[in-house]
Amino acid sequence: MDGFADDPVALGIADARSMQVSRGSGRSVYVSATAYSAFDPGNTNRTATGTLLRRGVIAVDPAVIPLGTRVFIPGYGEAIAEDVGGAIRGNRIDIAFESHEEALSFGRQDLEIFVME
Repeated sequence: MDGFADDPVALGIADARSMQVSRGSGRSVYVSATAYSAFDPGNTNRTATGTLLRRGVIAVDPAVIPLGTRVFIPGYGEAIAEDVGGAIRGNRIDIAFESHEEALSFGRQDLEIFVME
């Protein structure tokens, strides 16, 4: 990744922490984040939208973050909402990783993410 991958301002999300939260562009959302991979027990290699499960995909509650939405996750980078899950409700997301080990290492974290569109 380049040096801008973890910088919301460099990605055009100027002063995102001070923005008023809204349904509009550049809003921030506080979420409880967990991680998953195609190699976790019971998972397949396809998302709910039919794309390959890979790094850069998140599972969301579409009522909170619509499918197809691009987000920025500090420490992870850009991701696209392409998946849903039975336990993903409200302000909860599941972040895709390339391996089961990476997903386990991430654990569960409370994060502020930035909606880019």
